[in-house]
Amino acid sequence: MNNKIRCAGFGGQGIVLMGKLLAQAGMMEDKHTTFFPQYGAAMRGGTANCNVIVSDDDVASPMVETPDVILIMNGPSLDKFEPVVKSGGWIFYNTSLIDREVERDDVQVVKVPANEIADEVGSTRSANMVMLGAVAEKLGVVKVDTLIKALDVTLHGKGEKLMNLNREAMKRGAALAA
Repeated sequence: MNNKIRCAGFGGQGIVLMGKLLAQAGMMEDKHTTFFPQYGAAMRGGTANCNVIVSDDDVASPMVETPDVILIMNGPSLDKFEPVVKSGGWIFYNTSLIDREVERDDVQVVKVPANEIADEVGSTRSANMVMLGAVAEKLGVVKVDTLIKALDVTLHGKGEKLMNLNREAMKRGAALAA
């Protein structure tokens, strides 16, 4: 298994955190991982994306030119990255903020109303966790339980209320994709 993943959205949506959690969970499952963030100087509101590779084999380079999977949190990111996902790959996109359909017919698409689910859980800021839960459940890149453990390691000390919201958001995303 070798999953090349790109997470994309605007600054403030937790795009870089999504990548960190995927990479951390991969390491916790004894997989080879890389994490390569890219974002502008004005992070909040600007564009942000990161590349993550989770593999059973050694990873030669952290660069992902043709991702197998893209996690898209806003419209401009779908416009930019839809063309580069490999044929037969996966596009997970946030239907809460994207009002168009995926135009390609050679990829598999999972629509995730991430903001709506995050609002139901108690915080729109957990939309990224909803998306991660959906991807983990649908593709098995890492286990949802491992993602939750990675969340606990990465955000340790952030407050129990926030941690519970994020855990529940991941579980709700996983339930959506089951």
